[in-house]
Amino acid sequence: MKVDSHQHFWNFERIPYHWPTAETKSIYRNIEAPELEPFLVACGVDKTILVQAMNHYADTDYMLEVAEQYSWVAGVVGWVPLDRPDEVSRKLETYLKNPFFKGVRHLNHEEPDPDWVIRPDVMEGLKVLAAAGVPYDLVAIFPEHLKHVPTLAENIPNLKLVIDHLAKPPIREGLFQPWADGMAIAAQYPNVYAKVSGLNTAAIWDRWSSNDIKPYINHAMDVFGSGRLMFGSDWPVANLAGDYCKVWNETNRAIADYSQADREAILGGTAARFYHL
Repeated sequence: MKVDSHQHFWNFERIPYHWPTAETKSIYRNIEAPELEPFLVACGVDKTILVQAMNHYADTDYMLEVAEQYSWVAGVVGWVPLDRPDEVSRKLETYLKNPFFKGVRHLNHEEPDPDWVIRPDVMEGLKVLAAAGVPYDLVAIFPEHLKHVPTLAENIPNLKLVIDHLAKPPIREGLFQPWADGMAIAAQYPNVYAKVSGLNTAAIWDRWSSNDIKPYINHAMDVFGSGRLMFGSDWPVANLAGDYCKVWNETNRAIADYSQADREAILGGTAARFYHL
């Protein structure tokens, strides 16, 4: 089974998203399931994980409705207010009755405090997730976010955590550090996983290829292994630097020299296990 572990939809009539904005005009519009479906068929992707795009219950409720309507949406990574642990407990009681609710994410890069995710109240909220067996998607687009992974993993060892977008490596700049060391440290914790996603928008948008992303995927493979790596398209954000099938095809080229078992893990097996599909 081929699984895209990270894609979005947005409907501006229903939800007041903070992003995208007019500055990214090609994706600053309603983008919903019928637009993605032909690409999944063309690329042979069987299932997707629909990931939150705003820190708001309305977004989670919308995504759960979509999951009911489209058989290829295998699960939803929604939102709960992690800084209010009691409310997290109450909302999980409701959300976990829905079989499509598979995880939680918070757009912590929108928080003015770069240390938001390791605040005591937030960590209490994450402990509630861990106790309920709910995985957490960590947005780590800035180096300081990646530095918090050891704190989370050590203090909440039963929390399954996945780093979105390989923590946005500096592909465009052609650099490797401090990203590589940060990922190696994060990978030391067995409860930490990573998504091979969002790499095209970390590269030069109009001329990236598998050659640009392969060194970073290889490093992630070296430190995490295929059993803790999962492909994600980050569509439709991916459209800023190509399209769905380019991301799929170039990622496949980048891992073409891996064993069949490793490719199958990255392209579906790990996500199915992580999100209990």
